[in-house]
Amino acid sequence: MQIPPKVTDRAFERLSEIGAGAQGQALRVAVEGGGCSGFQYDIKLDDPSDGDLVLEGNGERVVVDDVSLPFLAGATIDFADELIGARFVIENPNATSSCGCGTSFSI
Repeated sequence: MQIPPKVTDRAFERLSEIGAGAQGQALRVAVEGGGCSGFQYDIKLDDPSDGDLVLEGNGERVVVDDVSLPFLAGATIDFADELIGARFVIENPNATSSCGCGTSFSI
């Protein structure tokens, strides 16, 4: 049994601030081939689909498709507001290395 990803309160609060749930949308976190390290994250607002893992909190939803789920087992989905910009970030224990941009990783 895989440990599902965890979503921080800060990430759910940010989704609430931008009105994702009010528009019927969820934050989709997916893993795709590509990027400078072999895999990259695709993070966007989207409609939930059948087969998605739905993580709920604060009236908001984060969804992960079944293909991406093994790559995100035990990961933490957070929101960071830093000098370089505000963005959703993934802390992934499965990644053996990542690139400087934070959106590409290898396993």
